[in-house]
This record gives sequence, structure tokens and C-alpha cells, in this order.
Amino acid sequence: MTKKEQKEIQVTDQEMAKVEDQERTRERRVFIPKTDIYETEKAIVLIADLPGVDPGSVDITLEKNILTIDGYANLGEQPGLSINYSEYMPGDFHREFRLTEEINRDKIEASVSNGILNLTLPKAEEAQVKKIPIKTG
Repeated sequence: MTKKEQKEIQVTDQEMAKVEDQERTRERRVFIPKTDIYETEKAIVLIADLPGVDPGSVDITLEKNILTIDGYANLGEQPGLSINYSEYMPGDFHREFRLTEEINRDKIEASVSNGILNLTLPKAEEAQVKKIPIKTG
């Protein structure tokens, strides 16, 4: 492969969360997880990257219209391996979202697989798009 054919790989830095206002019991870095948000007719879908976090180490709470996501990475050393180079800094994850009244809080669903959090926030019946039939004649 020639130099012209090589493509540069861009690595984005992990954004650190500001935790001055929070009381923490763990002395670890706290990162803001990268998140994509999609909207369908019936729901808002949130996909967040939580590398190194297993499903049992994710806490999702909803209090006073604030949806909070906390993920605790349990990264240990790999037996028989030593790190020569690392671009990833281990730490925990924290992100908050303010929800409107258009979200049906009783039907929120979450799943975690391979460090990816999928959160489905169904729209309340009143907030869903309604098709109005047109009468002729």
C-alpha cells in the first residue's frame, strides 16, 4: 500500500464530565459517553457508547424529568498481557438528558450489549403523529 492509499485514522478524545457538583464515592475519571439520538413516529431512540461496561454495571434513573445514565467500567488487566500502547483511558460514564412530557415514562426500555446502550423512549399517545383522513365529496 502506498502512502497515498493509506487513510488517516482519526481518534476522537474522550470528553471528561464535570463532576464538581456531584458527590462521588469512586476516585476515577468520569467520561461523557458519545451518544446518537434518533426519532421515529412512536419513540425517541438513544444509542450510547459505554466501552468496558457490562449490563449489570449500568444505572438508569428518571427523576424530575432528568434521565441519568451511569456506567461503571470494570476493566482489569489481562492475564499474560502487558500494555505497550493504549488510546483508551479507563473510567466511568455519566450523562443526563432532560425529558419533556411527551415521553411515556412507564414504557421506557433499555438494553446493553457489547458496550452499547440502546434506550427506547416511547412517545406519549398525545405526542405521536396522527394521520388525519381526508373525506371527499
